[in-house]
Amino acid sequence: MDNTKKFKSKWGFILTAVGSAVGMANVWGFPYKLTTEGGGAFLIAYLFFIIVFGYIGLSAEYAIGRRANTGTLGAYEYAWKSRGMEGAGKIVGWLPLAGSMCIAIGYACIISYVLKALFQAITGSLMTVNPGPWFESFALVNYSVIPYHIIIVVVTLLTCITGADSIEKANKFMMPLFFVLFIILAIRVAFLPNAINGYAFMFKPDWAEIMKPQTLVSAMGQAFFSLSITGSGMIVCGAYLSKKEDIIDGAKKTAIFDTIAAMVAAFVMVPALFSYGLDQARGPGLLFVTLPTILQDMPGGRIFAIILFTAVVFGGVSSLQNMFEVVAESLMHKIPKLTRKVTLVILGVITFGIGVNMEAIVKWGPWMDIVSIYIIPLGATLGAISWFWILKKDELMDEINTSSSKIYGDVWYNLGRYFYTPLAIILCIVALAFKVAF
Repeated sequence: MDNTKKFKSKWGFILTAVGSAVGMANVWGFPYKLTTEGGGAFLIAYLFFIIVFGYIGLSAEYAIGRRANTGTLGAYEYAWKSRGMEGAGKIVGWLPLAGSMCIAIGYACIISYVLKALFQAITGSLMTVNPGPWFESFALVNYSVIPYHIIIVVVTLLTCITGADSIEKANKFMMPLFFVLFIILAIRVAFLPNAINGYAFMFKPDWAEIMKPQTLVSAMGQAFFSLSITGSGMIVCGAYLSKKEDIIDGAKKTAIFDTIAAMVAAFVMVPALFSYGLDQARGPGLLFVTLPTILQDMPGGRIFAIILFTAVVFGGVSSLQNMFEVVAESLMHKIPKLTRKVTLVILGVITFGIGVNMEAIVKWGPWMDIVSIYIIPLGATLGAISWFWILKKDELMDEINTSSSKIYGDVWYNLGRYFYTPLAIILCIVALAFKVAF
């Protein structure tokens, strides 16, 4: 890979990695699970898994990307080649890569909904509709958000036009604004009546809940996929990372900012729900029905609706951007004659061509469930096994310790091999056996 196609700065890399990780898992997944899986008990378990997965799994994906100097397909080839099994490596990498592409197709539909909501918040029409029927008017109808869908796909692809450089610039703009906008919303929500009850619920653990397998598995799954450790997405971030950077320090900062993103989203959603006495809605219902209901009643609600949906668009585009880049880089690695522009056009046609036929939630909802139940857990497990059981230990550790502020050894590696990898396998088994979409 041309060294000019690297991130220009450490913070550019971190903001890009955070942008990849921050998305719907933070905006509606985390607040929903926080309120339905035991509040403070879930939060404690979640933070534990974030620390473990950020320290081990995320670092490993960055390391293999930088070691192989390429993304998903090349990284798996490299890992398996170190054991003389290059042929298997060429096959294994396609599953997690397919996961990234399939998520991108469904994700573009979701962000199209958000852009529609943003447009109607700007015009003011969102403030006068009945949120439930309004949401159903496009969520249950085919070909209902085509203009927004086109804008999302095209704009996201444009941010990938020069690779690491344009991706870094886009995230240096989008991610700080994402945090600023959500913090503004969180401050506003803090002044709502009875908001204090929401904070109390978030931080007061029910110790009986924390030992329940459902709470632990839910927290583990949320942490796993919030950090985008899918055996694919974060590898390309590592591939664009300079050899001068400390991988584990970068992984820690990514995990910290991803967690902050989840928390500020929860600081908006949970106290608002408690203030208005509303039940937590799962997924899209929270963002497109519950929150508009609250915003319509809130003084200055229109302004805060614009802030909310702008922030969510930024978070969504930054995640979608990573999915496109993962696939684009791997295709160009596999077919060197493909130019970046042609590759991006192909991805745009595929994403919109398939996605436009499943704009109704009854179509993209099951699509995303299939991907998150079957493909993503398998991809994450294949990644963990490939980095800690297939790739030679000295290669992984050499990359981890390159430019590191301290030397990591057997403790870090054995945590990856005997703790992180089994957890990935457990999560995969739970997802497959019980049809759980994390």
